[in-house]
Amino acid sequence: MTPPPWTISHWFNAPAPVTLESLRGRAVLAVAFQMLCPGCVSQGLPQAQKARATFREDDLAVIGLHTVFEHHEAQGSVAALGAFLHEYRIKFPVGIDAQEGGMPVTMRAYGMRGTPTTLLYDRAGNLRMHQFGHVEDMALGASIVAAMASDAPIDAGAASTGGVCGPDGCEP
Repeated sequence: MTPPPWTISHWFNAPAPVTLESLRGRAVLAVAFQMLCPGCVSQGLPQAQKARATFREDDLAVIGLHTVFEHHEAQGSVAALGAFLHEYRIKFPVGIDAQEGGMPVTMRAYGMRGTPTTLLYDRAGNLRMHQFGHVEDMALGASIVAAMASDAPIDAGAASTGGVCGPDGCEP
């Protein structure tokens, strides 16, 4: 099954728009986040930065998806996200999930429960993991290696955690 495309209104840290098709041949780790989500700032984004530092870019693309579903005035501007990415030294590509009717389009297309949400695709572009809340580092690392192998089954081994902007994540 082909996963839905990302619907992005603006890209950071990318010379051109990034698509799943353009990343074919590499495993892809995409982390949906909000900059005012405690679980995203303390767990999701640092974990994505660790993955970026651990795996070769030829093997794993790391992408951020800023999926704003609350506090639009505070975190919905391009300038605010640009400052956030600079302050947290996030260098991998980050796309702002386009809004439609007050909800992020990609978030809705994937049926995400909230942030952080981890999406992991194999080299062929198949969605192998869709996990709300924190995924344990070892489980995510094993899943990334399996996605890079493209033919091994994925099992995150971690249950979803979080709540309405609790320490592990935010739900709409």
